Amino acid sequence: MTHYDPNRYHRRSIRLPGYDYTQPGAYFITICTHERAYLFGAVVDGEMRLNEWGEIVRDEWFKTGQIRPYVQLCDDELVITPNHIHGMIWIVGDGVGAQRRCAPSFTTPPANVVPGSVGAIVRSFKSGVTKRINELRNAPGAPVWQRNYYEHIIRDERALDAIRRYIDENPLRWHLDRYNPERTGEDPLAREIWEMIHNPAGAARRGERLFAPALSSPPRSQEDKP
Repeated sequence: MTHYDPNRYHRRSIRLPGYDYTQPGAYFITICTHERAYLFGAVVDGEMRLNEWGEIVRDEWFKTGQIRPYVQLCDDELVITPNHIHGMIWIVGDGVGAQRRCAPSFTTPPANVVPGSVGAIVRSFKSGVTKRINELRNAPGAPVWQRNYYEHIIRDERALDAIRRYIDENPLRWHLDRYNPERTGEDPLAREIWEMIHNPAGAARRGERLFAPALSSPPRSQEDKP
């Protein structure tokens, strides 16, 4: 049996060689701050209280969906913590046309990432946040984010539901969060999600179909929130 090891499996993003990261589907994204610094606010009594920089992160995240018609983002599929964010990106259409092609595998996406890909979307988001925060603190060129990010391809309803729950409950589980230096233990829900969506063999390399938002669980709009 393969055991969950956060230090081993979250050391870097897992980009599947030859996988087309522009194709429609759901992607679970985690981005950490530079050196895991607490930049975006604080968790108080199980509730994340954003500061001004945290509000910038939230604003830039949803601006991504406004300026890219092929990207859909939902309010209840984003959580901002003091030193990282978790969010779901839904690519719902072909945003790159003739430029669409398979993206190579990178640990840190270079400047020439494929237009319309997850890497290009994340890079643009991080750049927008960094620019606005550095303007406020008068520190041009100062890092806000770590260089890389983590993503998982969501392939089924069970993983989708578990990730939505993880995002929703994240501030309540801050005491178990692997990015909290004062955590009191491992998070069993994080373990469950890893076991569902982490596939070392690379299902996409075997030609498995990506979980598509056009199927039974499309992205929920903010108006659909319970």
